[in-house]
Amino acid sequence: MLGLRTAIYKVGDIVKATEWYAKAFKTKPYFNEPFYVGFNIGGYELGLQPEENPTTEKPESVTALWGVDDIHAEYNYLLELGATVFEVPTNVGGELMVASVKDPWVNILGLIYNPEFKNPS
Repeated sequence: MLGLRTAIYKVGDIVKATEWYAKAFKTKPYFNEPFYVGFNIGGYELGLQPEENPTTEKPESVTALWGVDDIHAEYNYLLELGATVFEVPTNVGGELMVASVKDPWVNILGLIYNPEFKNPS
């Protein structure tokens, strides 16, 4: 195993999702086709794929946590963009904090503030 490379979110409207995620992560995709959209987020890939049969019934078994410097500001920003509350910012020990929202396509978008984590790249 070489480590995490890509987190993929399935979306019902890839055009609107591309616009939403570009605002959410304040970056444009580096790859943008009708079958896949890829964003480079701090050296990791966030991918969007269109759902063949869009649904709001999605499993909650896996959550990708995206690193942030200010968890409260990023959490509130995502809510302003139309995300909904899933897990409010919570201290999980020391300075570590986690939170998560559901995007407009009900995918869980996790956030983590971890001052000890150093990107290996």
